[in-house]
Amino acid sequence: MQTTIDSAGRVVIPKALRQRAGLRAGMDLHLEYHEGKIEIEPVRQSVRLVRRGSRLALAAPPGTRPLTHGQVNQILEEIREGRIRETTQPGR
Repeated sequence: MQTTIDSAGRVVIPKALRQRAGLRAGMDLHLEYHEGKIEIEPVRQSVRLVRRGSRLALAAPPGTRPLTHGQVNQILEEIREGRIRETTQPGR
């Protein structure tokens, strides 16, 4: 993809690229110049641990989009695979 920079130094990131990267209007970004490239990444905000009844839960920062069922399932599968690898490694 190609875009231009205006006289004020603004760059428009095409919508398709913003969506793939999870970038939204108003989001804080970290920019860095590294080896001839400008790297842009969202500033990660910390989650908080909150009590919900008798359980603890993670509370995402305000404005965070909820995870989809597919994303939750993918995370759970990655955790399961990691635990299986840990328990099946030789020497344990």
